[in-house]
Amino acid sequence: MIERDMKLPSPTLSGRHVQLEQLRPEHVDGLVAAANEDRATYDWTAVPPTLEGMSAYIAGLLADQERGEVVPFVQRRVADGTLVGCTRFLRLEWWTDPTRTSRGGGGALPVEVEIGGTWLAASAQRTPINTEAKLLLLRQAFDGWAVNRVAICTDVRNTRSRAAIERIGATFEGVLRRHRGSYVPGEGARDSAMYIVIAEEWPAVEAGLLARLA
Repeated sequence: MIERDMKLPSPTLSGRHVQLEQLRPEHVDGLVAAANEDRATYDWTAVPPTLEGMSAYIAGLLADQERGEVVPFVQRRVADGTLVGCTRFLRLEWWTDPTRTSRGGGGALPVEVEIGGTWLAASAQRTPINTEAKLLLLRQAFDGWAVNRVAICTDVRNTRSRAAIERIGATFEGVLRRHRGSYVPGEGARDSAMYIVIAEEWPAVEAGLLARLA
């Protein structure tokens, strides 16, 4: 068993277009406003439209963070300071890796993470915000925590999300059948398309993301 603190705080990650900050209860009003700009693209993602629903969403993520299960962020547009969505690290894995000391890692940090739970307000979609947010998250994972791999997965039917993940440079590893609960009303389990970036691929992926943001 690797000894570690239960809670892993969300660091502030700043770019030119977006700043990722620790999710907090006081973000509820700004996130409800972001969630209701236009809800046409939220078929595959949990994005509560009401104050009550968003408050429960935030409380649930913060409880998960206390248990060491997620590292949640709000996404703030740098240009005007407006909250434009959420994202998080989830499925944090700790296991013994003797190479981590030489790569800057340690037992208190995860060796594998997933990026997910991502949604953006309509005004922030198809802008550099998502690309830069993924760059900041991947930098934190590989350069800050020295993880071995980062997963990004989505409902296999979500062609828009899959195309965005592929543009990042992640490698498609396959479909996990009946992998997680579906966000589509009335459905049970969903099939997930799984994409991965491993540490050896990170320099090339980072260069590609920087080129897209140039």
